[in-house]
Amino acid sequence: MRNIRLDLCYEGTRYRGWQRLSGTDNTIQAKLEQTLSRILGEEIEVSASGRTDAGTHAKMQVVNFHCESEMPCEKILSELRRYLPEDIGIYSCRNVSPRFHARLNAKEKTYIYRIWNSDAPCVFERKFVLIDPRELDMDAMIKGAGYFLGEHDFAAFCAQSKTKKSTIRYIRRLEIQRIGNEIIFTVTGNGFLHHMVRIMVGTLLEVGRGERQPENILQLFAAKRADAGALVPACGLCLVEVEY
Repeated sequence: MRNIRLDLCYEGTRYRGWQRLSGTDNTIQAKLEQTLSRILGEEIEVSASGRTDAGTHAKMQVVNFHCESEMPCEKILSELRRYLPEDIGIYSCRNVSPRFHARLNAKEKTYIYRIWNSDAPCVFERKFVLIDPRELDMDAMIKGAGYFLGEHDFAAFCAQSKTKKSTIRYIRRLEIQRIGNEIIFTVTGNGFLHHMVRIMVGTLLEVGRGERQPENILQLFAAKRADAGALVPACGLCLVEVEY
């Protein structure tokens, strides 16, 4: 039994997220599994480094799957590129150790969230940014971002109010920079809860608008979901790196 790793990217605009769902094949996992099963002539199930939300993008996603087929990786790669829709791309395909698991072996993931902070037109990037022309205090947001660093209980930043899994996560980096009309949030951590990055960004935007103080973020680590900021749209979110 072979274990194969794929590195891929996708534009998530028209999909209902990464994870396979009952009643629809309009997810990235479903499209990939259907295509692999067709190419290899056997039922294929893939595991990803993480589940991205509906409308979220990925410049770097990692998956692995097991198969009996002896088709060379070069052939699998060319067939995937031939049959997958144009908004799903495969960078590489290679054999890996039987023990490799895309999610369980991931040490860190990095997401970016992009905001078009101007009333100027944003025609060509509109699918990849949140358009918010309101004035934002960059210094306040950068100060607030610092409070997220380290290990905390992120229960207030999770869409699932009740979960059996630990809500403790470690954030190594949260940088905010302005490049022209665009504000970019870069977040690196050892794992992320459902909607966690989008709620973190929503909270920092409230800081930037003066609706809460940067220091208020410290109080949210012992709080409930209703105490944290709004959930920002998925279009501005992109998974950009997975470290093993």
